[in-house]
Amino acid sequence: MTKKNNNESHSRSSETKKCTLVSVSINIFLSTAQIVAGLLSGSQGLIADGIHSLSDLSSDFVVLIANKKGQKASDNDHQYGHLRFENGAKLIIGAILFFVGLGMLWTAGEKLLNSSVYQEVKPVALWVALLALVIKETLFRYMLRTGKRIQSSLLIANAWHARADAASSVVVAVGIAGNLLGFPMMDLLATLVVGILITRMGVHFSSDALQDLMDRSVDAEMEQKIRNCLLSTAGVAGVHDLKTRKMGDFALVDVHLEVNGDLSIREGHDIAVEARKRVMSALNVLNVMIHLDPVG
Repeated sequence: MTKKNNNESHSRSSETKKCTLVSVSINIFLSTAQIVAGLLSGSQGLIADGIHSLSDLSSDFVVLIANKKGQKASDNDHQYGHLRFENGAKLIIGAILFFVGLGMLWTAGEKLLNSSVYQEVKPVALWVALLALVIKETLFRYMLRTGKRIQSSLLIANAWHARADAASSVVVAVGIAGNLLGFPMMDLLATLVVGILITRMGVHFSSDALQDLMDRSVDAEMEQKIRNCLLSTAGVAGVHDLKTRKMGDFALVDVHLEVNGDLSIREGHDIAVEARKRVMSALNVLNVMIHLDPVG
């Protein structure tokens, strides 16, 4: 990894840690407030939302661990470094969401089938749900903005986890309001909807992370940027067999460069070095493996 990439990686790590610690503090406060208020007010939906906030805490700690492990230097067993800890962490976040969602669906489904558990909730539950909604939406926007700025897919995934919380708080607030208006089952229906939302998001994140761990290539836009950067290098006549695979938020590149066949080995080597340097300094690329093909 170049010095530039090292500096960028350290900066991203610091930003990710700071952002995630903010999320930890907020989720500790929210989960405690929601569960306590849910128990006092009799709102199953608010308790479910508080448990969801606890799942956010677990994902926050996964992010912190992956962020630290991912910065480890390469060694004999991991010669390309440890950046795929981030992909693995994203998979774990997805699994956490999935199982939390299934648990909510199971609990809400059982209670909906037993009408004797329907109960009226107290108005304080609605105020706590609305406060949680405002805080979670603010947290989502902060984390997403930071994640996009430092180009961290792990932080962006955690931000959308916070948005799932905000969406669930909307549903919970509606359910509590319905309960207060005389429809006691609305609170449990809200819990059921929250469970579906969380389960779907868990499947999405897990599938996305699994694809990255299976050497998924970068998107078409990023690939075109790599191609353009290579073609803009003096002496490069063409590019073919360009292949990429993701490593955390970086990419590994394999490519064939076409150069004048009359050049010396040293001249061809210098062109390859310059092309590699240009790509790695301009884009989030960890390494470029180049094969030279003579043309002309």
